Amino acid sequence: MSVRVRRVHEPPEPADGVRVLVDRLWPRGLSKDAARIDEWPKALTPSTELRRWYHAGEGSYEEFAERYEAELDDPEAAELLDHIRESARNGDVTLLTASKTPEQSHATVLVRLLES
Repeated sequence: MSVRVRRVHEPPEPADGVRVLVDRLWPRGLSKDAARIDEWPKALTPSTELRRWYHAGEGSYEEFAERYEAELDDPEAAELLDHIRESARNGDVTLLTASKTPEQSHATVLVRLLES
């Protein structure tokens, strides 16, 4: 299983495999042609409320990760997570985010859950 995280503004690479945008909002300044997104499962992204809470600096990354994992218990999100896990079993998957610090974002939480 190969799942990695990249910034969506980086040029696509052949090793990306299936390119999955894991942000709720489309990245600013990026055309859909340039992004080459294969999937955009919005139900798998953090809720608007959680995203705003985290970006306001009201809590730690650890608390954000816990709250986000709780959101992923939603049946639709769990089904999408299983779909991406299955895609990763069949080839490479790259989770794409506009976050400037992907290692402190929801994408890292997704990778951990996909690999478990």
